[in-house]
Parts: sequence; C-alpha cells; structure tokens
Amino acid sequence: MSFRKLSMEEMGRLEADENRDSEKFPFVFVLDNIRSLSNVGSVFRTADALGAEGICLCGFTGQPPHREIEKTALGATESVNWVHFDSLQDCLIDLRNKGFQLVALEQTTGSTLLQNFIPSGPLAIVLGNEITGVSEEALQMVDAVIEIPQFGMKHSLNVAVSAGIVAWHSVRAWLAKA
Repeated sequence: MSFRKLSMEEMGRLEADENRDSEKFPFVFVLDNIRSLSNVGSVFRTADALGAEGICLCGFTGQPPHREIEKTALGATESVNWVHFDSLQDCLIDLRNKGFQLVALEQTTGSTLLQNFIPSGPLAIVLGNEITGVSEEALQMVDAVIEIPQFGMKHSLNVAVSAGIVAWHSVRAWLAKA
C-alpha cells in the first residue's frame, strides 16, 4: 500500500471564525495558574484539534495575545473560545451552574484511572500548576479526579500532554456513543 499526504483542501479545514461557531464536543479545559506560556499555547492547539467548547484561563495563567503562546498555538487562540477568571473557584462555580462535571487531573487517593473513566455529560477538565498541581482547594470542589496511569520513574507528564491524553480519551468515548 502506498500513502500520500492530504492537501489542505482535502482536510476540509475551517477558517477561525467558522471553527469558533462549529459544533463542539462537550468539554472545556480549565487551566489554573499555568506558568508556561508554551503549555498554554499547546492546550489551545489541542482544544482546537479535538473540538473543545473552550478554555478557561484562571489566576496568573497567561492570556492571548502573547507571542510565546502563539509559538505553540499556531493560530488556535483565534479559533478557540476562551475566558479568563481571576479566581479558579469562580470559574468552577460558573461551570457547575452551566451543568459541567468538574474533573481534576491529578494523582490522589480515590482517583479514577483514566481507562475506567467514562464522561457522563459536559466535562470541565481541571489542570493545575506545573509544579504544585491541582490545588487542595480545587480538589474539594471537583466531582471526580482522573489519574493517567504511568509506568516510568518520573510519574509526571507535561500538563499539555496530559490535557491531550484526557481530552482524546473523552472524545473517543463520545464518538463511540454516536
């Protein structure tokens, strides 16, 4: 068998404004005090690629427009809906009131291994700071905690990589139901 890369036309890519208004999967990323602007940009790009409803940027997480975010977002800041909250708590209260299941991505007692997690409705995926993780305060507000099984020495993944893994797992579950 031989393979050929698809052209831009064959991929059917949408313009930024068309993408913002297109049908989405029922999930948002919640970035809480993310230090790395590269991580923020990567999450924007993942949100675009996987059809997220949007991103909530909380605390001191960097916001577009910013050159360092754009280096990894590659234009996704224009195609993904986003909002900033000074307080993670205000964000989570807002999302809960909108019917989102609040799920933190962290290693905790009582966490659910990712392979055992099935999203039951609109999902808010809470991602914490690269050093300190999801705050204790946030852990008291969420409905569940998901843990990505890890088998190496580090037991730690980059926050943007983790976002992509959990989002794809959830999208795959929704696609299987369709």
